[in-house]
Amino acid sequence: MKRIFIDASKCDGCKNCYVACMQAHREDMGTIYDLDLENPDNESRNHIVIQENGSYAPIFCRHCDQPECVMSCMSGALTKDKESGHVFYDEKKCGSCFMCVMNCPYGVLKADTTTKTKVIKCDFCFDHDSEPSCVKACPTKAIYVKEVEG
Repeated sequence: MKRIFIDASKCDGCKNCYVACMQAHREDMGTIYDLDLENPDNESRNHIVIQENGSYAPIFCRHCDQPECVMSCMSGALTKDKESGHVFYDEKKCGSCFMCVMNCPYGVLKADTTTKTKVIKCDFCFDHDSEPSCVKACPTKAIYVKEVEG
């Protein structure tokens, strides 16, 4: 099973991961050069916060072994794939209760900005390439994929 890991000490706050995620999940599939960063339909599934000491903390879905979001989802919209170990979201099953958002210990999941009816969550770029877009875009290698035992 592959997981995304973070070495926050290498993060310089460039937000390449953020923009790469937006580009990977946009509906019109244009180029990065015409990506509308202010369009809420292009929301990123990760974010970076600046800590009190001035360092950066990348906030990414950990696709946890025991995901609180899945365990608190009453509609079955969030499931953990046994083969890949990734947590996936099915918008059609979501009841918009946002228990998953409230129970994520890392503060990763969020309601979409436009409609506030669905959850914005990392999907590990499962329908794109072999490696998530955020990982490929990180110039300092602060974000990386590692094989873990399941």
